[in-house]
Amino acid sequence: MLELKNITKVFNTTGQKGDEVVALDDMSLTIEDGEFVTVIGSNGSGKSTTMNMITGSIFPDSGNIILNGKDITKMKEYQRAKYFGRVFQDPMMGTAADMSVVENLEIAYRRGKRHSPIKWGFNRENKEMFIQELRRFDLGIEDRLNKKVGTMSGGQRQALTLLMASLQKPEILLLDEHTAALDPKTAQKVLSLTEKI
Repeated sequence: MLELKNITKVFNTTGQKGDEVVALDDMSLTIEDGEFVTVIGSNGSGKSTTMNMITGSIFPDSGNIILNGKDITKMKEYQRAKYFGRVFQDPMMGTAADMSVVENLEIAYRRGKRHSPIKWGFNRENKEMFIQELRRFDLGIEDRLNKKVGTMSGGQRQALTLLMASLQKPEILLLDEHTAALDPKTAQKVLSLTEKI
């Protein structure tokens, strides 16, 4: 399903010779359909760099990224969005804080679909589906559809991000320590729902 072939990425934020940091050095990885893979490493070992390369937010200096037999190495991030769902460690990422819960969900639901420019009218059927999906989290988010996401707790926001990342049934769901910033009770709820998803 996903193959990283001989990926190398070197960063040099100063532009000065000798200040290079090798994040990934000729790394290869193959993930088969249906596999659940955990990447473990210390800070600075290249875990986030690998995720960023898979999603297209950064490109490798050399090597190839293959998804279902198609080389996506040079494909832009927005073009890859239909294939990947992603939940970040920080509950503040992955949502638009100044938009309502239902607005965030509508945008996530339309991700990767061909459509006319976004209209701010909402589909009643979608709203009912969103309510049903949010009830599974048992965090009261379904009662806050018209509230701005920025007013929600970290746990509620992370649960919403998980739902947004999985609404379109992505081919690959990338989770970057998505329960690390949550209290133990909420983290357990989010992990349980992650397993079901």
